[in-house]
Amino acid sequence: MKISVLGCGRWGSFIGWYLVNNGHEVIQWGTAGNHSFDVLKNTGRNEYVELDSRINLCSDLKFAVENSDIIVISISAQALRTFMQRVVAYNITDKKFILCMKGIEIETGKRLSEVVIESGVNKDNVAVWVGPGHIQAFTKGYPNCMVIDSNNKELVKFLADNLRGDLIRFYYGDDIIGSEIGAAAKNVMGIAAGMLDGGGYTTLKGPLMARGAREVARLIKAMGGNELSAYGLCHLGDYETTLFSEYSNNRNFGESYVKGQPFKKLAEGVSTTKAMKDLGEKYKVDLPITNAVYNILYENNQPMEELLKLFSRSTRKEF
Repeated sequence: MKISVLGCGRWGSFIGWYLVNNGHEVIQWGTAGNHSFDVLKNTGRNEYVELDSRINLCSDLKFAVENSDIIVISISAQALRTFMQRVVAYNITDKKFILCMKGIEIETGKRLSEVVIESGVNKDNVAVWVGPGHIQAFTKGYPNCMVIDSNNKELVKFLADNLRGDLIRFYYGDDIIGSEIGAAAKNVMGIAAGMLDGGGYTTLKGPLMARGAREVARLIKAMGGNELSAYGLCHLGDYETTLFSEYSNNRNFGESYVKGQPFKKLAEGVSTTKAMKDLGEKYKVDLPITNAVYNILYENNQPMEELLKLFSRSTRKEF
């Protein structure tokens, strides 16, 4: 298939690498002058992948949008709405969009698929690609399982069947609300896990996982999704790569935060924490872990004091 990948950062560059190695015709787009694009263009690689000679690397957005049937977007979640105004200025008739990014729009609490639909893309042409996996593991040949979800079940099956390869087995998603909220929320749990690591309380990550998945399940249900999605690949199934892996930006951010060390990479969970807190208030769902992380990041509360309060709450039934 002809596929354009918009974004050439960590995940964007990997997706281009993955797709071209599965036999697809790939255009990789980035902004000229942006560090990620310039590194690929000038050196032919970045810290994650080598730029395959079969990939057409370009900075012409019109060319990238109009010369492919499928558009994969992998950029910062909070930049999506503004970016989509540029994309829809071109001919997007019958284009299929896949969002390979995780987050919630902080100003509105909207899921990313909603942002794209509100920008003018037919909802039946929008899908999300979520689930566990780190580029550093994929490029070493270690496989994983991920999920394609959409409002359009035929699109789910088409994309999952055609994008699967030796490295990634795709499952058919059937709850786009749960898939998106679960995928975004796991980054908040990743920050909390990193803070526990940094404070020397790694043993508490077990209770964090159990309670975190239940917390997110309640929110998904209140928003109209299937609460069981929280226990699937979009959320609980992604905990190993997010709460434990040395490659997890969100876990590393949390650990660095507690230790007072600088962290220069993107941790989407920071903005997601604020968005989830607002959603919890909107839907009247108790989100104690999310609120604790929010109090640390946005109210400057003492990290370990705030997190340890979670484990000293009054006795209650487990679920």
